[in-house]
Amino acid sequence: FLGVFPRNQKWINRRKTMKKLLAFVLTAVMLLAFAACGEKEPTGTSDISGGDVTNVPQDFKVGVILIGDETEGYTLAHMNGIKAAAQALGLAEDQIIWKYKVEENAACKDAAEELADDGCKIIFSNSYGHQTYMVQAAEEFEDVTFVSMTGDFAAICGLDNLKNAFTSVYESRYVSGVVAGLKVKELLDSKVLTPETTPNNFDGDGNVKIGYVGAYNYAEVVSGYTAFFLGIQSVVPNVVMEVNYTNSWFDIAKEGAAAEALMANGCVIIGQHADSTGAPAAVEKALKNGTTAYSVGYNIDMLPTAPTAALTSASNDWSVYYTYAIGAAMRGEEVVVDWAHGYDQGAVNITALGNSCAPGTAEYVEGVIAKLKSGELKVFDTDTFTVGGEKVTTNIVDLSYMDYSTMTPIYVGEKVETIVDGAFVESTFRSAPYFALRIDGIVEK
Repeated sequence: FLGVFPRNQKWINRRKTMKKLLAFVLTAVMLLAFAACGEKEPTGTSDISGGDVTNVPQDFKVGVILIGDETEGYTLAHMNGIKAAAQALGLAEDQIIWKYKVEENAACKDAAEELADDGCKIIFSNSYGHQTYMVQAAEEFEDVTFVSMTGDFAAICGLDNLKNAFTSVYESRYVSGVVAGLKVKELLDSKVLTPETTPNNFDGDGNVKIGYVGAYNYAEVVSGYTAFFLGIQSVVPNVVMEVNYTNSWFDIAKEGAAAEALMANGCVIIGQHADSTGAPAAVEKALKNGTTAYSVGYNIDMLPTAPTAALTSASNDWSVYYTYAIGAAMRGEEVVVDWAHGYDQGAVNITALGNSCAPGTAEYVEGVIAKLKSGELKVFDTDTFTVGGEKVTTNIVDLSYMDYSTMTPIYVGEKVETIVDGAFVESTFRSAPYFALRIDGIVEK
């Protein structure tokens, strides 16, 4: 389908030209009639309270396209966020129309069109693979706002009614890494781990082994596992990490098998950027059978699955964005094209700390979060990592949306310098992550 996009872009440009001409004619007519009418500008802010939404028409509807359902942690987090936003904004249940288990193909376009036909004023999809089909629906329904969550080309595709949003989840991944680092420190201080008694838990240079179950080698995953690793290193510098990819966002068996392989290789912490409980369940089983290993999950509290092994999970509070975006749509305001926030607006967090966490973890983490909020702490501070043994002083990222089979841009974006004031600035030039550096100390398999 990639070859379709250049033709779509030409159509978008022609249509926008006609819209501008029509707008000019209408403006002239209104001026002659001594009447004035102005378009609303984007707010550029995120009113997490939802703002003033009084006198909202009862026929206002929200459409939701989901890659999964409540049985899958990532989708459940989005569902909970939308329900919390609806409650905050006074939306009734019948004002939200849900589409579950929508695949990343033409079924998404069909779902989006059905929602628009049903009168939805704003339509969300929660999977990156939906983005292409949201574009097609947005072309057809110009008066409807379409939001492709985790998407990356709303700002450059030429459509005013397509938006992207993500959270600065790398911040909560860093904090979850701090939690893991404190556990590793406890294990080292108590001599549970030593190179002499547990040699499999160390590499040849005496570094403690950490494992990570990743879905795909996308920038989103790379950004997350790097933040997690740096969080651990902020407490215990002498660690290395192995990343095993499952090539699936949700596969309980594959995620469990990846965790088992990592533990067999001596990894004492198993993090994850995958959506099932497979990895935590495997770690819980191994811990009960005598293996020293602990789990850090994603999206949801993993304590029900791994009551002893789970330390915490990096998570998002999607209600922050949904309250903002739905509230803006209810007020007739334009939703910002790229939205990304973290601890500054409470859009990310970690779940409850497990009983296996090291003593003092809660207080320590509170201090780390305060520094993230104030800006004193930068997750990707270039003084804290190297690439190929060298400090990173410059890194240009091309924000174009590429057809990687031909290495040509489908939508042309800017080339930006991402090292600013001694740190890589993530989710700043667009909401979706673009950190793709492979730092020293981490290997991918």
